[in-house]
Amino acid sequence: MKLYEKLAADIEALVQQGVLLPGERIPSVRQASQHHRMSITTVIRAYVLLESRGVIESRPQSGYFVRARPGEPAIELRTSRPSAKPSAVDVSALVLSTLRSIRSDDAVPLGSPYPDPSLFPWQRINQYANNIARRYAKWTLLDDLPPGSPELIRQISRRYLENGQAIDPNEVIVTIGATEAINLCLQAVAKPGDTIAVESPTYYAMLHAIERLGMRAIEVATDPVEGIDQEALARLIDEKGVKACMVMPNFQNPLGFQMPDDKKRSLVAMLTEKDIPVIENDVYGELYYGEAHPSSLKVHDKAGIVLHCASFSKTLTNAYRIGWALPGRYREAVERLKFLNTLTTPAIPQLAIAEFLKNDGYDFHLRRVRKAYAQQASIMAAAVRRFFPEGTTTSRPAGGYVLWVQLPEGIDAMEMYHAALEHRITVAPGHMFAPGATYANCIRLNYSAEWSPGIESAVQTLGRIAQHLLARSRQQEQEQEQEQDKPGHAGH
Repeated sequence: MKLYEKLAADIEALVQQGVLLPGERIPSVRQASQHHRMSITTVIRAYVLLESRGVIESRPQSGYFVRARPGEPAIELRTSRPSAKPSAVDVSALVLSTLRSIRSDDAVPLGSPYPDPSLFPWQRINQYANNIARRYAKWTLLDDLPPGSPELIRQISRRYLENGQAIDPNEVIVTIGATEAINLCLQAVAKPGDTIAVESPTYYAMLHAIERLGMRAIEVATDPVEGIDQEALARLIDEKGVKACMVMPNFQNPLGFQMPDDKKRSLVAMLTEKDIPVIENDVYGELYYGEAHPSSLKVHDKAGIVLHCASFSKTLTNAYRIGWALPGRYREAVERLKFLNTLTTPAIPQLAIAEFLKNDGYDFHLRRVRKAYAQQASIMAAAVRRFFPEGTTTSRPAGGYVLWVQLPEGIDAMEMYHAALEHRITVAPGHMFAPGATYANCIRLNYSAEWSPGIESAVQTLGRIAQHLLARSRQQEQEQEQEQDKPGHAGH
C-alpha cells in the first residue's frame, strides 16, 4: 500500500468508526502534512482519493469535510397526529424553568432557544450604540414612538427588496423582538376564548401568546418536510370555529422544515377564501442552508390576511431585541396596541442596528453564520444517531439551528431533562412544544455553538441517559407482563 493510500485508509476508518462525524471538518492539508510528516503532495493525493470514494468533500475557502453517509434517508420523522380538540395552554412554567437552567455558566446549553453569540457582531453594534448615545443632540421621545425609527424601517424595507420582496415601508411596525410582534398581532385578530390553530409541534413562544391572552390552541397535523396539513386545517376551521392561525413556514422551530412555495401559495389562498388571518413567524428566514432566500407567506398575500413577524435577535444580536411586524390590513390595530402595551421601542438599539445594516456587510455576516450552522447541523444529527438508542429519529433542518429528536417509546423527556441537569447539560423537553403531552418522548437540541469535545461529551452523556431510561422502561414492561402471566392473576 502506498503512503497516500495508507493515509486515506486511516481517515476512512475513523469516519466508519464515528470518530469523524458527517459534516465535521478534517485537518487541513498543511496540518495533516505536519502531523503525519508527509509531503503536501502525498496528503493532497490521499484527500483526492477520499473525495473520489465519497468519504469527504472539499468546500471552497473552507477546507475538507466528512460527507453525509450515502443511503441515509432524507427524512425520518412522520407527520404528527395530534388531538383535534381545542385546549387551554399551560406551558409557561415549564419554559421559564428550562430557560433559568441554561443561565449557569458551566452548563452545556443544548436546550437553549438562543443562538450562540460568538458569531454575532455585537461589539460592532455596541460601538454604534455608544457613538449614537454620545452624539445624538436632538433626542426626543418621538424617536421611540411607533411605528419606529424611520432609518431602521428604511433599512428593513431595503433588506426585503434585496431578498426579492418589495414591501410598503409604511406597513412596518418596529417592536421589542418578534415575541412582542406575535403578541400584538394575535391580540389584533382574536379575543380571549377564541381558538387558534397551530402546527404540531409548535414553537412555545406561539403557545405563550395564546396562553397570555386567554385563548385556546388547537394542534394541526404537521409534516416534517412540507409543513401544516392544509386539508386538516380547513376542516378544523369549518368544524371548530378557528379564528386565526399561527405558523412558521421557514425553518420551523422545532422541526426545521422549509414549506415548499406551492404549499405557501395554497395555504394563503385557502385562508383568504375563508377570511382567516394567519400570523407568520419568520425569525429564521435569513438562516437558510440552500442557495436562495426562501419566500414567505407575505409574498403571496393579496388580501392583507398575513401578519408577518420577524426580528434581528436570531441573526444579528439578541441583546437589543429589535423585531418588527408587517400586519397587512391589521396595521392600524397593531400600531395602536403597540402604543397601549409598551408605548415605545428604545431608539438607540434601532439606530445602532440600522447603522450596521447600512455599513457593515450584513450579507457577509449571514453567509458565515449559515455555513457554520449547516455544518453543525450535520454533526449534531450524526452524533445523535451514533450515541442515542436504536430507534431514535431526528429532523433534517433546512435552516435555523435546532434539531428535533424523537426518542423510542418508553423514554420520558422530562425524566431525561432532569437527569441531564444533574450532569450540567440542558435540553428542551418535548412537553414545551404542545398544549398536552403529545411529545413526551421528544427533545430539542441547539447546535448553534461550534462543535467541541465538550459538546460531543454532552451528547454522549445524553445518549447514555437515554439508554438507561429505555432499559429501565423495558424491564418494567417485562415485569408487568410476568405479573400478568402468573396463575390467579385478575386478568386470567
